[in-house]
Amino acid sequence: MVAEVGRIGLWATERQWPKDVPARAEIAAEVEALGVPTVWIGAASGDLELAAAILDNTDRLVVGTSILNIWTEPADVVADHYAMLAKAHPDRILLGLGAGHKELVEKRIDRRYERPVDVLVDYLDTLDELGVPRAGRALAALGPRVLGIAAQRTAGALPYLTTPEHTRRARELLGPDALLAPEQMVILDTDPAQARAVAHDTLAFYLKLPNYVNNLRRLGFTEDDLTGAGSQRLVDAVVAWGDVDSVLARVAEHHEAGADHVAIQVLTSTPTRLPREQWARLAPVIVG
Repeated sequence: MVAEVGRIGLWATERQWPKDVPARAEIAAEVEALGVPTVWIGAASGDLELAAAILDNTDRLVVGTSILNIWTEPADVVADHYAMLAKAHPDRILLGLGAGHKELVEKRIDRRYERPVDVLVDYLDTLDELGVPRAGRALAALGPRVLGIAAQRTAGALPYLTTPEHTRRARELLGPDALLAPEQMVILDTDPAQARAVAHDTLAFYLKLPNYVNNLRRLGFTEDDLTGAGSQRLVDAVVAWGDVDSVLARVAEHHEAGADHVAIQVLTSTPTRLPREQWARLAPVIVG
């Protein structure tokens, strides 16, 4: 059984969470009290320590990893920790897996980043052997080939840095039954200059990574859109900014295009901190 992730969840990187276990427990309880159904851990570690802290200190909150990097997080370690958490907290953990990016991976591993799709398939084979169920995992899929693997070998897909048009195309490729849970960057700021400045600062990092750039090209963005920190056209297409209603309107576009769930990543001018105040502002929308 696939975890019940709800219609909307909250996404933040593992680095944004405090390292102190009591502080993690306090925040997890706070998020659950807001009524949020799911939290996603970006750049998660394979020991699932943060996931465990969240699950152990809540009763209903679902935790998804978005993502565990298949090059740096050994499948046997992931499977062992998944098994423990799935036993202790049935139907509340979903492993999001992905091949990451050559430019980042080769700095951390002593091997060439070659044939990532083959490595991904081998990783899924190992998880099969170790008893991780198909319903307990999903893939960070962007292009048609990996979306196909997601539909065949996992619960579904977790696209990142995309648009509602990508969601529409992904649904067509996945079919009607697979989970489709795109991430959506948002900025709760109604000042256009301020909001776009934060968005440009964020996109400057991602536009150095060919996986994302190539996917955005498939969606019709030009070299002018994808240069440096991105064009205003690109910013407005991939980042929803404004008041809560404006953000909700973009989320609704993903749902209308075929998304089952949308993972909201709140961007701020202090990206290393959890946006707890903004989460509290969004919670009524998520719950409602």
